[in-house]
Amino acid sequence: MSTMKTNLLFAAILLSVLQFCLPVNSRAQTNEVATIGFDDFLPLLSKTNDTLYVINFWATWCAPCVEELPHFEVANKHYKNRKLKILLVSLDFKGAKDSRLLPFLQKHDIQCEVLHLYEPDANQWISRVDSTWTGAIPATLFYRNTQRLFTEGSLTSQSLNQYINSFLNP
Repeated sequence: MSTMKTNLLFAAILLSVLQFCLPVNSRAQTNEVATIGFDDFLPLLSKTNDTLYVINFWATWCAPCVEELPHFEVANKHYKNRKLKILLVSLDFKGAKDSRLLPFLQKHDIQCEVLHLYEPDANQWISRVDSTWTGAIPATLFYRNTQRLFTEGSLTSQSLNQYINSFLNP
């Protein structure tokens, strides 16, 4: 076999092996996290269908936020056959998206949908999410049609599941 054929065969084998080694959902490589402003985000706060929406506001620099993220990942898998949509809304600084947010998502293999919300003046929009929100994170909004629940602070796995079940199994 010629050297060129051997090299091509080796390259083909290497590529087929690598496709099984690379993460399927590599956001850091594909840049799948959209950065949007609040006006573009606003419609996500009022969908009217029979799906439960769980919208968690967090940031990579917030230790309690990072601590609770695995609970959302577990819930996303556990309720995958139910009408539930979990959305993780990163409030990381705009310049930190590529340097911090995307590598964080890849490192922790975050599978929930993630949006990067960038609106410089939070005082102009936090009360539009919920009138009781002080702006502290983590914070989570649960809603289904007109039924809404907003909570500030960290959620445990148990409290997250209780809130979800209160909407899915009234």
